[in-house]
Amino acid sequence: MIAADDAISIFLEDDATTALLGEDLALALKARDCLALSGDLGAGKSSLARALLRAIADDDSLDVPSPTFTLVQSYDLRIPVSHFDLYRLGHPDELVELGFDEALQNGICIVEWPEMAEGDLPASRINLKLEHEGKGRRVTIKAPEQEMARIRRVLDIRAFLAANGLADARRRFLTGDASLRAYESVYPADGSARQILMDWPRRPDGPPVLDGKPYPKVAHLAEDAYPFVALANVLRDDGFAAPEIYGVDYDAGILLIEDLGTEGVLDTEGLPIPERYRESVACLAHLHSLPMPQDIPVTPDHIHHIPDFDRVAMKMEARLLVDWHLPWKSGREASNAERAEYLAIWDHLIDELNSAEKNLLLRDFHSPNIIWRPNEHGLKRIGMIDFQDAMIGPTAYDLASIVQDARVTIDRPLQDQLMGDYLALRRLEAGFDEPTFLKSWAIMSAQRNCKLAGLWVRLLKRDGKPGYLKHMPRTLTYLKVAFEHEALSPLRDWCTRAGIGESES
Repeated sequence: MIAADDAISIFLEDDATTALLGEDLALALKARDCLALSGDLGAGKSSLARALLRAIADDDSLDVPSPTFTLVQSYDLRIPVSHFDLYRLGHPDELVELGFDEALQNGICIVEWPEMAEGDLPASRINLKLEHEGKGRRVTIKAPEQEMARIRRVLDIRAFLAANGLADARRRFLTGDASLRAYESVYPADGSARQILMDWPRRPDGPPVLDGKPYPKVAHLAEDAYPFVALANVLRDDGFAAPEIYGVDYDAGILLIEDLGTEGVLDTEGLPIPERYRESVACLAHLHSLPMPQDIPVTPDHIHHIPDFDRVAMKMEARLLVDWHLPWKSGREASNAERAEYLAIWDHLIDELNSAEKNLLLRDFHSPNIIWRPNEHGLKRIGMIDFQDAMIGPTAYDLASIVQDARVTIDRPLQDQLMGDYLALRRLEAGFDEPTFLKSWAIMSAQRNCKLAGLWVRLLKRDGKPGYLKHMPRTLTYLKVAFEHEALSPLRDWCTRAGIGESES
């Protein structure tokens, strides 16, 4: 590959390498992208488009007829795709009649023979030219800066796979998550087991939110791959099912890891499966019983220090309720007096955690991050896949995360059963202080749910993501459970006066 600032040039030896480029581009393209394919007859435009479409569909047998006579062929895929062939276009105005603008608004447009409507295609399009060269073909890609950055990224990942013996592996979109990470399924050409690729590029610091620091640094969120690798190694050494690390480029932020499976802890209707939650809680109880080093060697040159879940991080997260939820609920900003009282309550509650049991907390131990492994036994049945943001803090936080799952309703009988299972296991340990643990559980439950009650609103108001608001009733119901502990009475009274926890629309 030859890369200049404004172009990428790649020699493709045969149809197989052309198909791999199509797979790579399928991972780079997003809705509202226009991919303009130019080149002589037989240069490989249709072959590239076919591979791209099959990759987006994750269906190697997808029928992809040439749209030479129909001019456009549409596909309702993960991202809708419209495949245009303008070779027989009578006049550029016909592009409107074909529904090009609407197709581009809703998805991806692949355009063969773009020169037939040169002035009517978006200026921000991705131009890809195919030319015969020897026994193969050369492709030249030019695109605006943002689109080119995405293409360079997927090609860098292909180079990473090649360096790890997977040059010819098939790649498929797996998922993005709420963070800045994305995931791919990687299928080795030799037919061996699927592997997972984590795409985690470093990001520039965001705006300061507290004491001149951006949110990730205040909240102790992982910003590179070292914490994930460190925790994965330690958890596996302790007998837990965390992914094996097959390859990692720390500078680029690319990891190749073990696939722990596809089953979760919910049934086909999205409801909790009690047996799987109970096994998850048992796994957590064992984790909390083990000593955990705070400094973990990762490479000869790097030691990961697990950060503390400190007062600053706890208060900043809890503050989301007064910053975002209260104005949304009441239609007004919190008064200075309300804010001061709320934060003073949290100062007192955090002081109450001084005597709490502290050890490793995974931070988001709930249904999206738990893999059920039915063919394994004991601890190995619970696959852990999200722990890069782990901290040292009150262990009760993780129990609150699973017993009060943010993404699915755990009804009260199951909540009580899970709490009972956990406590029964921990009572077997000498020195386990159950009353102090239950107090810290209530405080951590309240802290987590105050954070989430504000986060759902922030995702709506700031990020334009209204879908998370469906979790609000559940979050407020969980908060009421925390309020049952006498230690939470000041926070409960404050929320009652502020009207938080009442029926939400």
